Formats: sequence, structure tokens, C-alpha cells
Amino acid sequence: MSHIVVTGAQGFVGRALVKRLLAEGLNGREVSKLTLLDIAFDAAHADPRVVQIAGSIADTNVRAQAYASPVDAVFHLASIPGGAAERDYALGRAINLDATLGLLEDLRGVNQDGRAPRFVFASTVAVYGEKLPDVVDERTLPAPALSYGAHKLMGEALVADATRLGWVQGCSLRLPGVVARPGDGAGLMSAFMSQLFWKLATNEPLTVPVSPEGVAWWISVGACIDNLLHAASVDAERFNARRSYQMPVLRLSVAEVVDALAERFGQERKTLVTYAPDPFVERLFATYPPLLTPEAEQLGLRHDGSVEQLIVRAMAQ
Repeated sequence: MSHIVVTGAQGFVGRALVKRLLAEGLNGREVSKLTLLDIAFDAAHADPRVVQIAGSIADTNVRAQAYASPVDAVFHLASIPGGAAERDYALGRAINLDATLGLLEDLRGVNQDGRAPRFVFASTVAVYGEKLPDVVDERTLPAPALSYGAHKLMGEALVADATRLGWVQGCSLRLPGVVARPGDGAGLMSAFMSQLFWKLATNEPLTVPVSPEGVAWWISVGACIDNLLHAASVDAERFNARRSYQMPVLRLSVAEVVDALAERFGQERKTLVTYAPDPFVERLFATYPPLLTPEAEQLGLRHDGSVEQLIVRAMAQ
């Protein structure tokens, strides 16, 4: 039996994680209490094990409610994304940096059965910045080009330091674009990556702001959740000194994904896609070099394995 806390629980990845935790537990242990944090919730959760706390994780009272009973693991997914963090620096810092430190500091001395709580932090590929080398690997130095990426990189350092101090057993995972997010993407420039799946599946036209040759890093929400759960379960002695890993990905062109979707739903679906490349969007989301992650894979982290499996798992929601 265990108590798990999830921040950003109403988000796309958060909802999928909550569903898996309630169904499968964590590391062979049933979840006895699952505390969910987010600004607001659509409705009360039907499962009696779930406690929903609405409010900002920058609020010390909100965090105190979440940690009111002993905590076994924290999945810290909440963030202010890049564009929003650029428009409102104070809000971005408060959530992406200050609240991350607060969540860690609040766990000082909060041991469960003599063990510090496991703390899994959702970092981002935005730590690498915009000017990527010809190949990105686990020795590539981060160079954030946005405050969002800078704050996430600082968060990784905070998780490592809190682990050194014995407050938590921490691990940071750098997430790529996760598919397939339902809806219109709420104005996200990368929304086309998820919309490809849903539009072609439902036989609807779609204009994508990148070229068919544009290459991106892809992972399904199912594989992403597998990795988050693995990071919370694997022997902490196996973590590297940085306590940080790049999540493995599939590197695929947009055309390769469209071709695979057409193979699944019908070749005529290819005609639904119109390409209208926007140089800015193409540079940010469709010019990714090869990404090598042998260290992460040795730990047990995985990508989807194939574009066909990416499609299956991205749409199994």
C-alpha cells in the first residue's frame, strides 16, 4: 500500500499516469492514496482512493495538504509551458522553478519506512536549446534558449542536490513531444504532431505547419508513462550521478508518420494532409538530429520501438 502525489494531474500526461497508477499500482504495491494537484479539476474523481487538491503548487498551503500524510512517491509533472512562461516570466519562475524547490524542501525528513520518497521530475528536451548539434547524445551540453528550458534544467540540479542531501530519491526525465494529445492543442505550436493521429483516424483534413521531410522526436503517451513508472520503481542505486536521463525517442519524418497512419486507416487519408511550412515552426519542431540514449536504455527506459507501435499506443486512450 502506498501514497503517491501527482502534480499537473489534469494534464494530458497526468491523466494517463493517474489511470495507470490506479489500475496497476507502483512497483508491485497497490496505491492506497493518490493525491492529485492541479489548478482546477473537471469533476470529482470516482475512485475513493483519490484526493483532489485544487490550487497552485506555488502555494505552500496546497503543498502542505498534499504532504499531510507520509508520501512514498511524487510525480512532478506540473509546468508553465515555453510560450506562456516567456509571456509571464514571474509565473513561469514561480511554477517551473520556485515550486519545484518548494516540493523538494517540503519533503525534508519525510521518510516512509526509513526511505526517502521517490521523486520523478518531468524535465524537457527544451534544455538543449534551438541550435542542436548534428547528433544529440547523453554528453550533449544543455543550452536553453527559453526561460522554460532554463528553469527545467535548474530543476534537474535541484532534484540531484535534494537526493544528495537525503530528502528524496530523485530522478529527472527529459520528455520530448508526447502524442497523441486530444483536442486542438490549446494553441500549442506542436499541436500538429498529435492532430495528425486524430484527424486522419476520423477522416478529417489537416494543414500542418511543417514540410513532409521535417523530422521530429516522437513518443506515445503509453511509452512515456512506462518510463515515468520505471523511474519510480528501478533500484535508485542504478541512477547516474546527475540523476537525469533523456527519454528515448523514435526519430521520424512527418511523412513517415502520415504513411504509417495511411497504412492503418486507408491510403486515401494521405490526401487529407496539406503541408504549409512555417519556417519558425519547422525550425523548432521539425529539424531534430539523431538522438542517442544508450545510458537511458541500459537503465531500462524505452521508446515505442516502431512507428506502428507508436500509433497503437498513442491512440490507446
